[in-house]
Amino acid sequence: MRTTDQTLDLGLATPSLSLTARMMLAFRKVAFVWRALRNRREINYLNELDDSQLRDLGLTRQDLNAALTTSTFFEDPSAHLTQSARRCARPSAFGSMRS
Repeated sequence: MRTTDQTLDLGLATPSLSLTARMMLAFRKVAFVWRALRNRREINYLNELDDSQLRDLGLTRQDLNAALTTSTFFEDPSAHLTQSARRCARPSAFGSMRS
């Protein structure tokens, strides 16, 4: 009696992405890097404001420097500034409710 080897295709191989899907993935990555670089440039423009103008925005110069230094070159530093501005806004918002 002979036995023959049979292979069973389990479909475990990942299908390759279509050209459109690969192009969309590449476009998303480029758009993310572009947005991060644009936001980094805008934060550099914020450095030109004086301290009272930054305070009006709920930021300090240390917040700007921390956002630029804690994020890598291709990361978006604006999330750090958003969190800093929200932290500064919370105590003042609650303080104004007491009055």
